[in-house]
Amino acid sequence: MTKVAIVGAHGQIGQFIIKHLRAQGHEALGVVRKEQQIASLRKLGADSVLVDIESASADALASAIKGVDAVVFAAGAGPGSSAERKRTVDYAGSVLLAEAARKAGIKRYVQISAIGVDDPIKPGTEPVWKAYIEAKRDADTSLRESGLDWTIIRPGPLTNKPATGLVTLSEDVGRGEVPREDVALVVVAALGSSSAVGKQWELCSGETPIRDAVGESFSER
Repeated sequence: MTKVAIVGAHGQIGQFIIKHLRAQGHEALGVVRKEQQIASLRKLGADSVLVDIESASADALASAIKGVDAVVFAAGAGPGSSAERKRTVDYAGSVLLAEAARKAGIKRYVQISAIGVDDPIKPGTEPVWKAYIEAKRDADTSLRESGLDWTIIRPGPLTNKPATGLVTLSEDVGRGEVPREDVALVVVAALGSSSAVGKQWELCSGETPIRDAVGESFSER
């Protein structure tokens, strides 16, 4: 059994991650910033800790997640948020989690990013969207340099369609949508996969079963 801490656990993908971790017999620890979010995570079978990643220290977050086997960064400032919050959540939150993981002795880190963030930013790009792209790009760069056992997953445009369990997962998949639940399923598969360590993958719907797309699991070694 593995215990996984999820930052952004109350988001749609975060809740799907909890659902599928629990379905596979693993434990989940939701890192949330509002007390009213705890009840819904408890219904999913997750423990919870209250930590606001925009104000907490790395030591405080490390103390909250100590004892877990892996961490997932699934947080985002969300629609309607300012350019400043893209930086403090999407970038600084990711960096904070990496520092906290190191302090707590946790090596495994899976990050949900976004497709295309390494592409050149076009002149005249809307400022908040530009800030989002830069935050995700810089968070990925920092994680790659962190020394942790990282995996970066960059999904295409997200949908609320039912999961298919069939994806295209590679360094460059082109453009394509993907259900949020399939993103969560890829995250859960990656957490247990030796083949996923040190990989940065783009993700969209496709024809390959997730288990085959992600590769060898630790239990198969």
